[in-house]
Parts: sequence; C-alpha cells; structure tokens
Amino acid sequence: MKKALFLLFIISITLSSCGQTDSVYNDKLATTAKIWGFLKYYHPEVGKGKFNWDDQLFQILPKIAQAKNKQELSNIYLKWINSLGEIEICKECTSKENKDYFGKNFDLTWIKDSTVFSNELISKLTFIEKNRFQGNNHYVSSFSGVGNIKIQNEPEYPDFSWENEQLRLLSLFRYWNYIEYFFPYKYQMDKDWDMVLKESIPNFSNPKSETDYHLAMLELIVNINDSHGYFSSNLINDHFGSNFIPAKFQIIDKKAIITGFYNERLAKENDLQIGDVILKVDGKKIETILNENYKYINGSNASVKLRNANARVFNGSTNSVKITFERNNKIQEKRIQRYPFYQLNFKIYHKYTYENPIEEKYKILTQNIGYVDMGKVEIEDVSVIMDSLINTKAIIFDIRNYPKGTMYSIINYITSKKNAFYKVTYPDLNYPGKFIWREGNQFGKNGKLVYKGKVILLVNEKTQSHAEFTTMCLQTGENVTTIGSQTSGADGNVSSIEMVGGYKTAISGIGIFYPDNTETQRKGVKIDIEIKPTIQGIIDGKDEVLEKAIEYINN
Repeated sequence: MKKALFLLFIISITLSSCGQTDSVYNDKLATTAKIWGFLKYYHPEVGKGKFNWDDQLFQILPKIAQAKNKQELSNIYLKWINSLGEIEICKECTSKENKDYFGKNFDLTWIKDSTVFSNELISKLTFIEKNRFQGNNHYVSSFSGVGNIKIQNEPEYPDFSWENEQLRLLSLFRYWNYIEYFFPYKYQMDKDWDMVLKESIPNFSNPKSETDYHLAMLELIVNINDSHGYFSSNLINDHFGSNFIPAKFQIIDKKAIITGFYNERLAKENDLQIGDVILKVDGKKIETILNENYKYINGSNASVKLRNANARVFNGSTNSVKITFERNNKIQEKRIQRYPFYQLNFKIYHKYTYENPIEEKYKILTQNIGYVDMGKVEIEDVSVIMDSLINTKAIIFDIRNYPKGTMYSIINYITSKKNAFYKVTYPDLNYPGKFIWREGNQFGKNGKLVYKGKVILLVNEKTQSHAEFTTMCLQTGENVTTIGSQTSGADGNVSSIEMVGGYKTAISGIGIFYPDNTETQRKGVKIDIEIKPTIQGIIDGKDEVLEKAIEYINN
C-alpha cells in the first residue's frame, strides 16, 4: 500500500513538473510572438523586407526553448536583434507632427516589463520604438483614401500540413500581431488580447487532430468580437454538421422559433409550421447548445451571435434530428429530416443572411405610408421611388438587409443642409498600434427640404456594416426616427486576412464613430424606439417592428 501511494506521489510530482514546464515554455512562446511582431513592424531593416521573417521565427524558436531564466531569454533576443543591423536615429519619429491620435487602442507597455526582460533588452526595445521604421513597410500597406490595412508579401505555404507545429504557431503569431497593431477595436474586446495569446498557444501548439486545429483558428478569430470576423472550413462544417433542417428560425427567450422556410415542400413533409417553438434538440435545451458552442460563434454582440447561431443549433451529420417543440400550447416530440445545403434550393441573398427575396422594391401601404426595401433598391431607382412617394405622409426605409449604396442619393431628399454623419480612426503605419482621427465628409444638400413627411428607419441584427453606415447617413435627415433593435455593430471598411494554409477571414479595418464620438462597433447604431419580435408575434405572422413604425407615424 505504501509503495502504491509513493508511486502515485512520484507520478503526481512528475506531471506537475511537466505542466509547469509547458506553462513556462508557453510564456516564452507568447513573449516571442510579441517581439517577432514588434520587430516586423518597428525595426527599420525588417520593415524594408531584408529578411525572410518567417524563417527568422523558425530559427529562434529552438533557441528560446533552451532559455532557463529571464537573463538567458533576454540575451537570446538581444543577440537576435543585434544581428538585424544598426538602427539609425529617426528624426521624423521625434518631430512633433499635428496628429490627432485616438487614445484607447495603443499599448506597448509590455516592452518595459522588468519581470520578463533584462534592463538591457528593455532599453533596446524602447530605442527601436523611438527610432521605428518610417515609410512603406514591406508587410503592410493601406487602401488609398480609406486607411484600412492591406496585408502583403506574406510567404505562402502551398504544401502546408497541419501537423507542422512551426507553421501552426506562425499562423497564430501572424494573426495575433495583425490584430495587435491594426485592428481599430482591440480595446473593446471582451478578453484581454494578451490573454487570448496565452490561451491560444496550447491550442495551436498541441492540437489533438486537424479538426481541433481548425477549431483553434475559429476560437481565436471569434475572440476579436467583430461580426466581420468570419471563419469557415470544410472541417469546421463537418464538425458541426453540414446537414440543415429546411426551416429558418430566430432565437427568442432561449428558444428557437420557426420564422420561415428555405424549402416549403420539405418543411411541409416534416410538418414544420411558422411559429413552432423548439425547446430541445436531441434532448438538449437550446440554451445548453448555445452555451456549449458560444466560443465558436462570431459576432460583435449577443444579438449577432444569436443570428449567427443558425449552423450550431440544428445542424448535424446525420439525416435526422429529434426535436421537442410547442405548438398550440401543447408540447410534442418528433424526428425531422436534415438535408445537405444544396438540396434546400434557397438563394444566398446576402452573405449575412439567407433569404428568398420578393422582387417588390417599394410600395404604398394603407394610410398613405411609403415603404422601401433598401436591400433591393439600386442607385438608379432612387429618383423614381422618391418621386412616386413624394406625397406620402411618411416613408419607411427598411434597412433590415444589405443596401446598395443608395444613401447619398436618398439623403438629398430628406435634409435641407449638408451634414457630417461619421468620424473615422485609421491606423498610423508609421507608428503601428496607433490610430488617427479623421473627420467624415458632409452629405446632403443645402436648400429647400424636398420630402416633408416623416422618415422611419427599421433596423435589427441583420443591419450590418454598410447597412449601419447607411442608417447613420439617413439619420441626419430632419424628420427621422430609427425603430428596431440592436444592429450588428460591425462598421468600417473590411480588410481581408489569410491564415497560413490559405484559410480566409477578415476584420473591420477602420473605426467608425458618430460625429459626437459615440462608438458604433459592438454597440450598433443609435435607436430611438426599441422593439424586438416576440414569440407570439411570430406565431401570429406579424412584423412587429413594421407595425410599431406605422403606429408611431399615425400618432
């Protein structure tokens, strides 16, 4: 008995030591990720593209693994930095330029952390910051007139294998530094970005399978809390299941409500009805399913995460699924069929939502109220539509969709003066991590107000990106009221990013604010009257947001 207890004690000590060693090594990897990214964008010789910077990472990784303490690790970094060449004094860096910096996103305090780095290394890193690279960086540029970043000259790995640990870490280190220096909303994340790095390293360093590696990429990207931050792959789809039920649904009060059908024939065959309240899927409550998958659902806010949960609730790899549902106040159970994506025969109306769109662009509702579907109206349609609705007592612009660049034409009808409706922050590539304020342009016309009726804007979680920008523009009109619920909170031109291995994702590339500096990212646009669909409203076939707008117009 004593021998057995002694053996268990030895095993426990061994495992504890291994765990501590892994933790220490992971801390060194995190530090290396930061220094590698810092030098990539700050060191003048690296910024010119003189080195194969990926290969430099591969060479330094075995060395940092051997470091036994802070001094040894610092010496490795110092030797590396010194091998990159002399750094000249940067006069431009010390000149006092008249830049209006946005103050919340920048953080280089880590380069002065004496618990991690020696004083000599701290001095070296601080010197590099003060004499940083200026000009056209080899690895990043910006889109002219906008300012969001364009990643460039990153070596591709066409023979990428997920089993290559160095390439997996490279993918993490690249992405982490893109966000660290060029994502305008880093300061708004739920999790500290340094902590995300530390938590991600074990997932990238030691995935149990290729699927786990893809899940690690997905979780990393979800952590930026940006509705533009999509990620998908065949392995991700297979993991969550690529078979769909033939019905659309919306999650309300932790229940999934059937709101429509992707394929009416298949829905009828499965006896699915609009208003069915799904309580459980394969015996699991909807809330449980969402909690289990929440870290794999992207979105700037909770409203969008529920919107984007469509492939996480009912999807699966089998051909059927058991549901517990409520219909006519009666709880029932049954199995329904799931189908491959291509069998549902529905159109992709826009990348954020799947719809079967009607063709009607505008109409006049009862009581002389105009209605415009902004997702269908082209720029050349605006004059005809506005002329047709000019004598209505109100126009409802439905922006629960993705508009087509029509706001600059419409705003001329609903305001009598030019207005600015946004401000921008964009990355300063000469001081990576810092963002500069820029005033937005003015739109509208100075002169007589053309349309004198009320203007109503309808929004919800499907109102994303350009739709939010459109809403902000039209909100500068003179008789405008915004009705609905929280929008997507993902505004600003998109920058595309490619992970190692060719996997695609994106970020909101510039910061978008109202002229009074009110944030739109994560929060969404300003709303005057908040209203959300209810379960009973869906059962009754009502568009409660539209009905609220009509009620407001008539009061």
